[in-house]
Amino acid sequence: MHHLSNEMRDCIEECLRCYSTCLGMAMNHCLEVGGKHLEPEHFRIMMACAEICRTSAHFMLISTPHHKHTCAECAEICEECAKSCEGLDGMEDCAAQCRRCAESCRKMAA
Repeated sequence: MHHLSNEMRDCIEECLRCYSTCLGMAMNHCLEVGGKHLEPEHFRIMMACAEICRTSAHFMLISTPHHKHTCAECAEICEECAKSCEGLDGMEDCAAQCRRCAESCRKMAA
């Protein structure tokens, strides 16, 4: 990653953290708690968030200019995921990570 800017390296790390957080929370916390944590709309946005974060990190790592498109979408999905997580018990860390990732991706998309 020596040829990447510090801002891009930071964004890659935020995306990978968000990917790990969303996937881990969905597959562990949400599945174990059940109820509203497993409602299709919430669970789908968590899966979508994890996947777009992973994809955005990948696009930045391979140095394609298309990362601007994936980062723009990532920021939007991360915000939606954060809103979905905010109303559920135990999801505060996930919501906070989604917001950090959204902010970083917005900068990369600009």
